Amino acid sequence: MTRINSNISSLQATHQLLANQRSLTESMQRLSTGLRINTGRDDPAGLIASESLRAEIRGIDQAIENSSRALNVLATADASLAEVSKLLLDIRGLVDHAANEGALSAEELRADQLQIDSILESIDRIANTTQFNGEKLLNGNFAYSLSSVDNSKLLAVDIFGARLANDGSTLGINVEVTQSAQNAHLTFTGSGLAANNAITVQVGGLRGSETFNFAGSTSVGEIAYGINTFTDLTGISATTSGASLHLWSTDYGSDAFVSVETLNGSFTVSGGETETIDHGVDPTVLINGQPGFADGLAVNTRKNGLDIALYLDPTFATTTGAGGTATFGITGGGARFQIGPDVNSNAQLNVGIPQISTSNLGDPVIGLLRNIGSGESKSILNREYADAEAIVKKAILQVATMSGRLGGIQRNQIEPNIRSQQVAYENAKASESIIRDTEYASEVADMTRAQILVQSTMTTLQLANQIPGNVLALLGG
Repeated sequence: MTRINSNISSLQATHQLLANQRSLTESMQRLSTGLRINTGRDDPAGLIASESLRAEIRGIDQAIENSSRALNVLATADASLAEVSKLLLDIRGLVDHAANEGALSAEELRADQLQIDSILESIDRIANTTQFNGEKLLNGNFAYSLSSVDNSKLLAVDIFGARLANDGSTLGINVEVTQSAQNAHLTFTGSGLAANNAITVQVGGLRGSETFNFAGSTSVGEIAYGINTFTDLTGISATTSGASLHLWSTDYGSDAFVSVETLNGSFTVSGGETETIDHGVDPTVLINGQPGFADGLAVNTRKNGLDIALYLDPTFATTTGAGGTATFGITGGGARFQIGPDVNSNAQLNVGIPQISTSNLGDPVIGLLRNIGSGESKSILNREYADAEAIVKKAILQVATMSGRLGGIQRNQIEPNIRSQQVAYENAKASESIIRDTEYASEVADMTRAQILVQSTMTTLQLANQIPGNVLALLGG
């Protein structure tokens, strides 16, 4: 080369040196950050895919955290329900103890009532103080708000879960009785007993049985009066129609029954499944067009995100057609837990926790739990032992049902969701790592190569810069 204004070899060496230095810088950046993609220029398509996966990972990670927090909330409520259940069991024992009044003094009976009053106060205190992060859990704060409930048709409405739109619209509920509930029923036809027809019969029902001795010439009216004297103990009531005696179960549904066994004499009944027994019939009820499960007057359904329990008025439960329809609306309330990565109804869990207080627990027909307190109609001081026991048993069942529902949500919905989200998180994280993270083995090899090339290019550039000096030989230098 005999031209010196443009040293092409030096330019080429300089260009290659810059490229090798850039490659070395990139390798050092990737090794120091642990990321193969640090800027968009590193891999534009890879960056887009990686950011999409990162957004998904962040959503899954938050869903796992939300689910764990939801578990804590429900576990707190469940623990308090367990305490309420223990207290209700204590009341059950006190009622049974008080019923043994022949062995108790008046002071002991008053002491039992005083203890019941104290337990009722404790239940209300638990309902009003159980909280998580400042939010009350059992005082109705997480109960659903209802509108236009016809209490003459629906004696009790409990909503445990409902998918409500985020726009605040009302979810309409339509309850339709398509087949009426029925009592168990047996009939004795005759104006009464013959003069020489003394009988001994055992009449039984859902609550118990009783043996009756009727003398000859007893009329059907007198037989009905005798049976009705023990209605609270047997669950059987008697009515007359002309010369006929009708025996009815006071309860409705397939569990209710009336049985008549003649132990002595002649007393023949008819109209039952057999000659001695008949069972009631559960109603057929549609809730928003979906069949509900009926047990007597209690109806519930858990379909399409709707978890609801109803207690029907007897007249409504035995009415079909236009009169067998009731409607109401769910306007809001409940607790919504975001347990999925996407904000939509499929990723949300809606839970309703009714008020767990003495004014809300109990039997909608016989009475509420507060009615067994001092000065109330069903207190043990009024000798209302059977009704008090029925109220407490119903309250125990309500609390157990609520606890079971919360436990089922924890075990069957939230915990499996956490496990599935953890698997999704692992897979998404692995995919994002393949795209974005540095593969150290290959990157170290690339850095070593770049280091050697930079050093060799520096030497080459030094030699290239010496070449123009050869021109001096032509000038005799």
